[in-house]
Amino acid sequence: MQKRRLGAGGPEVSAIGVGAMSFAGVYGRSTEAEAHALLAAALDLGVDHVDTSNIYGMGLSESMIGSFSERRRFRIATKAAVRQDPETKRRWFDNSGPHLAAELEGSLKRLGVETVDLFYVHRRDPDVPIEEVAGSLAGLVAAGKTRAIGFSEIAPSSLRRAAAVHPVAAVQSAYSLSSRGPELGLVQACEALGTALVAYSPVGRALLTDAPPTPERIAASEFLRVNPRFLEPNLGANLAQTDGLRSLAADRGTSAAALAIAWLLARSPAVIPIPGTRSVAHLEELALGASMTLDAAALAEIEARLPVGWAHGDRYTPAQWIGPERYC
Repeated sequence: MQKRRLGAGGPEVSAIGVGAMSFAGVYGRSTEAEAHALLAAALDLGVDHVDTSNIYGMGLSESMIGSFSERRRFRIATKAAVRQDPETKRRWFDNSGPHLAAELEGSLKRLGVETVDLFYVHRRDPDVPIEEVAGSLAGLVAAGKTRAIGFSEIAPSSLRRAAAVHPVAAVQSAYSLSSRGPELGLVQACEALGTALVAYSPVGRALLTDAPPTPERIAASEFLRVNPRFLEPNLGANLAQTDGLRSLAADRGTSAAALAIAWLLARSPAVIPIPGTRSVAHLEELALGASMTLDAAALAEIEARLPVGWAHGDRYTPAQWIGPERYC
């Protein structure tokens, strides 16, 4: 397993991590035993970091990680700042220092650790200057609650403003063959600042795999069943387009997911994908991608089959777009 650095001067971690939103039932029910089996398999494969959030299952994902006996072998990242009314399910963002500090304390208890390796602001509150937020996070580093700080779905300009206050170890963003927006400034800013670009949904919510979502799986997912890319006619067009990646992978004796991960890692040394899965077999496919080196011809062929802008439909609904900063 190749290694990448989690921020300038930060620790080396495996080139892919485990995205633990899948432990919280977002894409189907998951049990603690299944989550623990996946974490154990990850360690066996050399995958040594896991990414979660307090909002995933309202603490469920963190608790599943916290009850795993070998959790301290992982570099653990978690996030806060998304608040939800338990009755109406309405969500909003809270970037205040007291809220972030209190939520991190709750996360530490659920995770069963005294310090996390990385603490992100999950979504920005535009009414709070990011310099102020970075200062609050710096205080959590000084207090020994987190070793490093990060932000999720921020613009390159916001990253530079935050980094002027305190080093930002990582920025999390959707990035894959189907979502290439980070190439318009975020990849470059991360490289310049020594910030890791932690890529979630690196296989396009399974579109870039040998087992893309079926109508039944889409209907069972609260997120997918309203997402433009998974609604007809976009879904059929996207499945037809990604057949090219699947056939190329088959010709090379590997999986589409492995190719998608290898392609993403080749984009920049700053990139660290964090695919989410409940399947040990799928995790093995993803880890294989982190051990592959694609030559120029292979990269060109992937680009030919899935050129920039190939995806049909926006990656989010208007409601799903609330929170991520648009910068292009």
